[in-house]
Amino acid sequence: MLDAAAIEFGERGFHEASITSITQRAGTALGSFYTYFDSKDEIYRALVSDLSARVREAAREARRTDLPALEAERVALTNFLKFANEHKEIYRIIDECEFVDPATFRAHYEGTASRITERLADGVRKGELRSDVEEAHAWAIMGMNVFLGLRYAVWTQDRSPAEVAEIANAILRGGITAHGDDPAV
Repeated sequence: MLDAAAIEFGERGFHEASITSITQRAGTALGSFYTYFDSKDEIYRALVSDLSARVREAAREARRTDLPALEAERVALTNFLKFANEHKEIYRIIDECEFVDPATFRAHYEGTASRITERLADGVRKGELRSDVEEAHAWAIMGMNVFLGLRYAVWTQDRSPAEVAEIANAILRGGITAHGDDPAV
């Protein structure tokens, strides 16, 4: 039912989507919906939570092995871009969530930032990243990743996920200063 809801909300948006259309897409009876969910709002929150979990799982490979910090970020972004390419509806659903259920919207991004912060903290502990790397860096990386996904996974696929992730990784490795060694960046 969540897969059907993703298609319905992704195509029609929250306000135009209907429980009847979700159950028709799922090939189930309308009564079956109410066995699992009390309302359209409830399935929407469950869908956003499910999509967040699926994004987390897509990026999890970066934590499965003991990768260097920046390699972990490259792998996480590559996998996110692949996921976003296969599930373009995630952008509409998550963006609309800001207005449909602000708490769930915030939880999605706070959870993502927390996972990036943890990966960065591992890199600091291993001596691979500067000691002043902290949560704000994670939010900056997440912002970059979200917009790279929008541009290169949703709007077009004119660059491979690996190629886009390498460009982002180069920014993380050297910054964008001429010498790449400005500690204020």
